[in-house]
Amino acid sequence: MSYQKLEIWKLAREIVNEIHEMSLSLPKFELYEEGSQIRKSSKAVKSTIVEGYGRRIYKAELRFLVYALGSNEETRDHLETLYETKSLTDEAFYIRLHSKVDELGKKLNNFYKSVERNHQSTL
Repeated sequence: MSYQKLEIWKLAREIVNEIHEMSLSLPKFELYEEGSQIRKSSKAVKSTIVEGYGRRIYKAELRFLVYALGSNEETRDHLETLYETKSLTDEAFYIRLHSKVDELGKKLNNFYKSVERNHQSTL
């Protein structure tokens, strides 16, 4: 199986692409401030899932899922900041993306619990 078949990776990829596109339409000053931060944190979620998956010792590498959860929370915070400061003005986009970020957080948490319960540590 490849990490590309994981639901959490697929959803993280969708979020990265949507955030990247949205960030390019932010006011110039936000493009390099909050825009840069939200791009980095959303990409960190996706790449951390890949890194943890690539290590193949799932239970021993649960910390990567914890890192992904933390980066997902950071992404949510940046998204909320952009909306609250009116740098992001498309309310429908904000609500839809916020829901996706929430969904990813739940899926990451469930995946964490599943790995913790069902995989043996080889260490």
